[in-house]
Amino acid sequence: MSDIVLTTFDWVPPLPRGFVRDLRIRWALEEAGREYRVASVPFRDRADAHFAHQPFGQVPWLTDGDVSIFESGAILLHVASQSKTLMPESPQARSEIVQWLFAALNSVEMAALPFAIFKFSDDEEQTPGRKALDGFLSARLGHMEAVLANRVWLGSGFSVADIAMSDVLRLVDRFDGLIDYPACRAYVARATDRPAFARAYADQMAHFAAAD
Repeated sequence: MSDIVLTTFDWVPPLPRGFVRDLRIRWALEEAGREYRVASVPFRDRADAHFAHQPFGQVPWLTDGDVSIFESGAILLHVASQSKTLMPESPQARSEIVQWLFAALNSVEMAALPFAIFKFSDDEEQTPGRKALDGFLSARLGHMEAVLANRVWLGSGFSVADIAMSDVLRLVDRFDGLIDYPACRAYVARATDRPAFARAYADQMAHFAAAD
């Protein structure tokens, strides 16, 4: 039995399925060829044991032997640090991947998430605040378009940074937010065409469907 246990919710509503962040960890573990088990915590009734592992009552978290770690970016870094597939060995190449991993979560996702929340809630009211947030996302996507126009991946090969960045951009693309950014859209297509993503996505969808 594997020492790696990935914990996620037992069930979520249909709309966020395929986008719950345990997908990123499943994907990384699949790419790394690591065996793991999936455990569940209740979506509706979050107990003290849940908050002991994840103080915000979110998912996922990962236990790896005696290590318990939360936040998808931290978990991705943990998995990648044990995998030559996801993290290069040279210090310079590693620093490049780490910076893009953080850029995905801090510079791009912080702009993408408000956009997605409005879309999930069917809120199309163009308030001044909404327009400012849309402009923020457009600026971030413009920067990424310029970067990805001349690259296949963010480093010399596919890495953990690409898992994070493509998953962030995939959420924007779900609501056609990448129509004006063909390089970003092509990048997401390349990433999600990988067999490890297909396995991770199918496993997540089956996990939540089983609880219906």
